[in-house]
Amino acid sequence: MAQSLRLEIVTPTAKALSEEVDYVGLPAAHGEMGIYPNHIPFVTELAAGEVAYQQKSKVFHMAIGAGFVQIMPDKISILTDMAIDEDHIDEQKAEDAKQRAEARLNEQLNDEELALVQATLANSIAQLKVKRRRK
Repeated sequence: MAQSLRLEIVTPTAKALSEEVDYVGLPAAHGEMGIYPNHIPFVTELAAGEVAYQQKSKVFHMAIGAGFVQIMPDKISILTDMAIDEDHIDEQKAEDAKQRAEARLNEQLNDEELALVQATLANSIAQLKVKRRRK
């Protein structure tokens, strides 16, 4: 039986994380999930939000964008459009991006533009949530 999980978070530009962890909390599309070693295998959609993972007694937090997760008994693989460790989140940039996205929602947008603006807004809100929760 596995005593830990390999957590891998991959974005289109890089492997954001590859660590052995004891627990992972995920923002699944239909609610929060908690994953421990030896979990039943499955794949599900992720919403933009916060990933929390525990290594021994320390908990780490990342903001992620929408994506997918594959869960295996000994490994969790997350594919997402954004992954930022809480220490690397620039709160002012995230707030500015959120305000720009909210303003753009009042414009006439085609479907593609609307999807992009909504994703930007969700990613900005996820970053702000992670950064502001610890203040």
